[in-house]
Amino acid sequence: MSSLFEQIGGQASVNAAIDPFYRRVLGDPYVSRFFENVDMVKQAEKQRTFLTLAFGGPNHYAGMDMRAGHKDLVEKMGLNDTHFEHILAHLRSTLAELGLKDDMIAQVVTIAESTRADVLNK
Repeated sequence: MSSLFEQIGGQASVNAAIDPFYRRVLGDPYVSRFFENVDMVKQAEKQRTFLTLAFGGPNHYAGMDMRAGHKDLVEKMGLNDTHFEHILAHLRSTLAELGLKDDMIAQVVTIAESTRADVLNK
């Protein structure tokens, strides 16, 4: 059986999702503040490599672990479950806009959901 990465169309599909996803996120005042003073080119590349790995693609992710990478956002800026929900909603909307089937979107969201405890340092 092929990986989710292959099922969604490989690297081209992951790449196609990054820009519209961040347009949604940065356009949402509830979560955009977490990206102020962030190099969005580097952020997009981190997200691309993380999603590739998370979906079963080639492992080239060398970033911080989720807890370390989000610690200051939780402790200093109050990142919490409602912010996480907003990000998941933007991910769902982006994938739907790109034509992914509901079952694949559900798989992607399940993978993203599996990072919640680490992202929120719970």
